[in-house]
Amino acid sequence: MKKNLFIVISFLLPLFAAGQNPARDYTNAVLWQQTSGEYRALCFQAYNFARLSLKEALWADTSKKPNCVIVDIDETVLDNSAFQGHEIKKGLSYVSEDWTEWTNLAQADTVPGALAFLKFAASKNIETFYVSNRDEKDYIATLKNLQHFGFPYADDAHLLVSKGTSNKEPRRQKITETHHILLLCGDNLSDFSNIFYRENKNTFEQVNTNQNLFGTKYIVLPNPMYGDWEKPLYQGEKLSDKDKAKQRLERLKSY
Repeated sequence: MKKNLFIVISFLLPLFAAGQNPARDYTNAVLWQQTSGEYRALCFQAYNFARLSLKEALWADTSKKPNCVIVDIDETVLDNSAFQGHEIKKGLSYVSEDWTEWTNLAQADTVPGALAFLKFAASKNIETFYVSNRDEKDYIATLKNLQHFGFPYADDAHLLVSKGTSNKEPRRQKITETHHILLLCGDNLSDFSNIFYRENKNTFEQVNTNQNLFGTKYIVLPNPMYGDWEKPLYQGEKLSDKDKAKQRLERLKSY
């Protein structure tokens, strides 16, 4: 009897521990990005569409400005799932000091298809602007990471970091002063326009209204790990990871 009880307890303890660690909620999302063929396929699919759309945009181009594409960095051209895995193993969701440590390593791998697409764009004399919400303190290491893989236009003139605001619209508008934007690539709808999250509009309705832009002007990369989509799930301020985990569970649809 004691032996059987020990076996049952040994089996239940890891499950109980997992339930007490909200960071474990993200395990499947990170593993999916790191190990699934479907993740790679979706990335290649996105950048294949980007290439086709770029050709179409060039054919229709009448602008006298230099052409460009705008890309986000994290989960769009660089894969940070190793950082997310690191945090989960520490029992954390996100710690800014750990993120700085990770970016300083400049070891993020490329998102499948990203480098080939941007090199193709460069071959057509299309510049790339990297518009990221990484902080200024991450600037040098970010350039190092991009340059390590030979990303085109990875230089001071084409990397625009947050400088105190996560709103990318002013940076996009600054680019339009000198360049014609053919398309934008990102893993977050805020990488394309403020209408999806920053203007208090219904995100589903805005996506429906702009559906013809996805796969043409807007190229979306898969990111199940984090993003603006998660923010509307939570009610309240200064929530702990445990509070957020409880609210995530409550928001699930069931029957």
